[in-house]
Amino acid sequence: MGLLEGKVALITGATRGIGRAIALKFAAEGADIAFTYRSQHEAAHTLIEEIEAKGVKVKGYASDASSFEDAHQTVADVKEAFGHIDILVNNAGITRDGLMMRMDEAQWDAIIGTNLKSAFNFIHACTPVMARQRSGSIINMSSVVGVSGNAGQCNYAASKAGLIGLSKSIAKEMGSRGIRSNCIAPGFIATDMTGTLPENLRQEWEKQIPLRRGGKPEDVANVALFLASELSSYVTGQVINCCGGMNC
Repeated sequence: MGLLEGKVALITGATRGIGRAIALKFAAEGADIAFTYRSQHEAAHTLIEEIEAKGVKVKGYASDASSFEDAHQTVADVKEAFGHIDILVNNAGITRDGLMMRMDEAQWDAIIGTNLKSAFNFIHACTPVMARQRSGSIINMSSVVGVSGNAGQCNYAASKAGLIGLSKSIAKEMGSRGIRSNCIAPGFIATDMTGTLPENLRQEWEKQIPLRRGGKPEDVANVALFLASELSSYVTGQVINCCGGMNC
């Protein structure tokens, strides 16, 4: 029996990278999967086929995570289709990098809306469902940048630091209802987002990592599995760095 047998997981931004790896990992452990995506219809269809092959139920929802209305409608649709929601992974995220002096308002607002407000939207919609069940695990995808900051990413760092504060606050608010809330702070992970970096810059990053390599999406998915399962039943309000020692 898988670690998530009988559970329903809702994962935002799951058609690529870390979100995709988490969806596949959870499905392999027996969870039914609901996931959101913005416009990657072909990637969503491929993911559905891969998850269905694992023998679990899956459904994708085209939804703008930064929209309060979309998030609430999606959660209502998932509840109707699956009956319950046991795990929420707030993974939707984008970057709009730039130095503060050159950053415009649109760059700031886009990052805060997609990376931080989206988590508020889905937590706001899911906690009443989980509270009635008196159980639930919320996993917010932060970043080592949210812990330590980074030049040229003040908007991204602020959004990811905000997720840490949000997670800790929800842990305190909802613990008495059996709802746990934790953060994962990935370091340098090989995804589409980091794949656009020049080779020399990637090598410089790797030199700063004690394990001397970048991580894989599956490395983060393994941490998410721990936080989603009963293996972490007494863990809440925590930030787990998955960074190869980069932030130790």
